[in-house]
Amino acid sequence: MADIHEVAREAGVSVATVSRVLNNHSSVSAKTRKKVEEVIERLNYEPNMLGKSLRASRSHRLLVLIPDISNPFYAKVVSGIESVAKANHNNIMLCTTDSSTERELFYYDMVKKKLADGMITIDPSFEFYELLTTTNRYPVVICGEHVGNANAPCVSIDNTKAAYKAVKHLLTIGHRKIALVNSNIYTAGLRQQGYLRALEEHGIEVDSRWVVHADLGFERAQLDVRELLTMQERPTAIFAVSDTIALSILKVAKDLGLRVPEELAVVGFDNIDFAAVMNPTLTTVSQPMFDMGRHSGAMLLRRIADSEAVVNNISLDHDLIIRESTMKY
Repeated sequence: MADIHEVAREAGVSVATVSRVLNNHSSVSAKTRKKVEEVIERLNYEPNMLGKSLRASRSHRLLVLIPDISNPFYAKVVSGIESVAKANHNNIMLCTTDSSTERELFYYDMVKKKLADGMITIDPSFEFYELLTTTNRYPVVICGEHVGNANAPCVSIDNTKAAYKAVKHLLTIGHRKIALVNSNIYTAGLRQQGYLRALEEHGIEVDSRWVVHADLGFERAQLDVRELLTMQERPTAIFAVSDTIALSILKVAKDLGLRVPEELAVVGFDNIDFAAVMNPTLTTVSQPMFDMGRHSGAMLLRRIADSEAVVNNISLDHDLIIRESTMKY
């Protein structure tokens, strides 16, 4: 492939003149412009857009970090981000991290090196979240938290309050042996706070055997929750910090012959589409996923346009959707 030096040599002009033609500068005469454009077409020259973007300090590329591409929750959020990005002539680059801090830092380095204009990270790992909210100096927005700050503003719901409401529902319908299936994303810690608060208010001591961690992926989560459901003294209800985990619990319960909700009540978190079509349908906390993405995208573009702009956190509404996986005794 021809480079800009070959174009300049063939056209008998300087490299600077070719650059001015490519950037449509008015200082180039019509005759010279035509000659350079003819050589560009003949040599099939394509400008190095990455180099051009770096010189202009804009790539019009936004990184979107997600732990797992298979989780439908992230797909809805990303669609909201993309709607704003496209409307403002930006592209998004989807990056899966598997909640690995090392991989998150790799993509963060792309923003530092101006290979991308900014980043939205959805459900970052604990270590990456701590970095972003303490030492970050680049355009980054966190999606899925409600405790971001000026270093890394966020768009979220009140995760602690939402989890409290979900566990309170289980308590209200008579359950006292309530387990928590957590994950390793930062948001899960906030949801655990809501779980603990609800139990404490009812004077229920937490059984450490019933607080377990599971992978967010559907297949691996089934392995993680099987031990909980095969305990000799197992819980009668489970609050899961993600719908994918909750659906895994329903699958394992069915495999083990446990009836839901008669023998085991299950509450999830997110309200992905599958929650409404499972048998039984899943009680879950509903998050405005598309709007979370849309607000995150708009917030990031404001930070990119003006690094000194004050960008406040946004907390969106949530709701508890009660379905067949829970019932009143």
